Amino acid sequence: MTDFDPVTGLAKGSFGIGTFKAQGSPSFPAIVLPGGTVLDISDTWHDTHAVFDDWDRAFDMLFDRSQRPHGPEHEIGSLLAMPCLSHPNMLFAGSNYRQHVAEMMTHNKFNQHNRKAGESDADFFQRNLAEVDRRARTGMPFFWTGLHSSLVGANDDIELPLIGEHPDWEMELGVIVGKTGRYLDSKEAKDLIAGYVAVNDIGTVDEFRRTDVRFQYDWISKHQPTFKVLGPFIVPKQFVTFEDMRIQLRLNGQTMQDWPVTDMIFTPEQILSYASERIRLLPGDLLSTGSPPGNAAFHGNRWMRPGDVVESEITFLGRQRNNVIVEQTGVRTWNWGPLPVHDPA
Repeated sequence: MTDFDPVTGLAKGSFGIGTFKAQGSPSFPAIVLPGGTVLDISDTWHDTHAVFDDWDRAFDMLFDRSQRPHGPEHEIGSLLAMPCLSHPNMLFAGSNYRQHVAEMMTHNKFNQHNRKAGESDADFFQRNLAEVDRRARTGMPFFWTGLHSSLVGANDDIELPLIGEHPDWEMELGVIVGKTGRYLDSKEAKDLIAGYVAVNDIGTVDEFRRTDVRFQYDWISKHQPTFKVLGPFIVPKQFVTFEDMRIQLRLNGQTMQDWPVTDMIFTPEQILSYASERIRLLPGDLLSTGSPPGNAAFHGNRWMRPGDVVESEITFLGRQRNNVIVEQTGVRTWNWGPLPVHDPA
């Protein structure tokens, strides 16, 4: 049975890789040890991107340093956790947990035009679940690309923007890439994985659908500032037992998400294999593997609002704690506003 450190959430004998900042000082790359000691590694790598660019030899060097610490040390409680990586290419898998996908299709605003007249939630859910199962049998992974300008650290505020009425959480397992490759099968793609990280993939889910363009959907509302909470650190895959990972999220102390990662439709290796046919994967890329069930629509449309506290964790990967506030825009207001949705009568 794995023994976890109560301070950091790390498994004993493991370590995390992150970016931290002391008050009044520049940010620095670091190793986080169980117990909360943070080792500054900026004498070897100038940032965490350099760590993953050098991953073939970096893991052994980091492990050695974790066993024989030297250089500046801090306590994690005295530091600000920055996004683990400052400017990764970001891939976000969608529709990747069976239960969650059927829940979203049943309750969220973007899919209500597909509900039959008079259809109950239970019947609509069963139709949506059948569609999810069909995709699992015959389909392929789905992801979109993200903007690193939306990243914030594990304890930063979540700012609700002026546009969007349904701000929703999605606590997800993130994968950090340590190599590149093209046209890889799933077994080969597994070798690309350097480590795992926690990601809260926030979005204003009423702002997905628009009827003024042929494509009908627009994902840009997923990338408002502060909508991607990353960290507090990346844990090398050598220290993680995938089958034991569980995603949990609490809103004001109430459990909203609590689900095993083994319920994914497509595994991280399958998604990376698919991605290797579409893009050039690079060291330091982030793949977020989709959200398990338990989003706001499932909890009576209890969307995030100012004053909320969101606390999240994934087994082996540490914890996040975020206050929800209103974005301060001064006298500025929106010029274009919500996406247009005009359904036929």
